[in-house]
Amino acid sequence: MSNNHGSGWANPGPAGLVALAIACFTFYAVLSGKITGEGSPLLFLGCWLIGGFVVQLCVGLIELREGAVLGGNVFLFFSAFFMLVGGLEFIFEFFAGVHGWTINTGVDGWAWLVLFSILVFYTVAYLKEAPAILGLAVLILTVGVFFVTFSKLGMLGPSSHAYAAYCLLITGIMAIYLSSAIVLNNAFGKVVLPVGSPIIK
Repeated sequence: MSNNHGSGWANPGPAGLVALAIACFTFYAVLSGKITGEGSPLLFLGCWLIGGFVVQLCVGLIELREGAVLGGNVFLFFSAFFMLVGGLEFIFEFFAGVHGWTINTGVDGWAWLVLFSILVFYTVAYLKEAPAILGLAVLILTVGVFFVTFSKLGMLGPSSHAYAAYCLLITGIMAIYLSSAIVLNNAFGKVVLPVGSPIIK
């Protein structure tokens, strides 16, 4: 995330983390079976993800403008592929179910394989650059993406959804904490909620 708060744009990271938390919580609800994965929930999930796309696109562009290579690029590709593509796919799946269309989502696994591979390398950068809480959140998110990816590739069974679900829930909780910490620490001008120093020194 951008650290340049004295001139130019303020840190947009808290808003991006809220969008991430919403995505994580809604995916948790679907993957854990808290809500049914068919019918109208897909439509609403798609709408929430598209809302997250708008937020994370803005965050990514501001972060890049402020010189945050890691945070800017991550928010940018999260906005496009996890949020926009994910949201549109859920909306399309809803209408496919309504109209009885046969669809094949097999290509998803291959796209997610790219995203997972990138996250593995970017996670190392987060552990080196970011506060400890963010580094751990990205690490746990990457584990969740592993289960989703290889499930979509047909290499893991439906039981892997539960592992992915809980990884996403934990990531969402950590994103809420970190977003709140950034805003509160800034408001009070001191550490109200600690976030820790980078894990890799």
